[in-house]
Amino acid sequence: MFIDTHCHLDFPEFDEDRDEVIRRAKNEGIGYIINIGSSLQGSKKALELSRQYNFIYATVGLHPHEADKFDDEVRVSIEKLAREDKAVAIGETGLDYYKNYSETENQKALFRYLVKLAKDLGLPLVIHNRQAQEDTLNILNSALPIKAVVHCFSGDENFLKKCLDLDFFISFTCNITYKKAQNLRTLVKLTPLARLMLETDAPFLPPEGFRGKRNEPAYVKLLAEEISRIKEVGIEEVARVTTENAKEFFRLE
Repeated sequence: MFIDTHCHLDFPEFDEDRDEVIRRAKNEGIGYIINIGSSLQGSKKALELSRQYNFIYATVGLHPHEADKFDDEVRVSIEKLAREDKAVAIGETGLDYYKNYSETENQKALFRYLVKLAKDLGLPLVIHNRQAQEDTLNILNSALPIKAVVHCFSGDENFLKKCLDLDFFISFTCNITYKKAQNLRTLVKLTPLARLMLETDAPFLPPEGFRGKRNEPAYVKLLAEEISRIKEVGIEEVARVTTENAKEFFRLE
């Protein structure tokens, strides 16, 4: 069994065949799907999906791109959603200095708020970091102890080491299969299997051979195969350990 710990089935890319995509994932041995909230509407839709399928769970979060729109009305709604039964984490949340769609200070304020909300509710965090390693670590360090996964990991070796030293989980997506992604494969090799989780980040970052097309949760098996090859362990071991990691992290039943 595999678990896709980070995808966005609520996105419009799946509007025409969402149920079929979910069935295909189930048929491919994807035992659980964590649908990630990245906006207020996205968090609502993620929870709606989790009510329709018993093996889908949701997170409640606001991507840093949403920071400029954050206000008291959004805050009240997010806090209500985060208390629902199938909300298993807060996120995604973090900092994105690559696109900078929101002001830096607003991103930091939103990130701090969602970190505090996670601590108050006893929920883990799903972290988005893009070219903001130092500020991301500063905010997380000030809130310790916390339980977190750094999703779609793209930092350097130093950032990886600091995250692992904090007992954070690391998740990689299908971009590790790309021909020019040797730096990511090196990071996979450096990450202990006991701290690693699988994700597709669908509809983004489809595996090699599907580039230019939509990613989907069923492809998490291709990701697992690549990790098996990189780490020179059996695919069954990758499945077993990453599934145990995700079940423990998200407290899946």
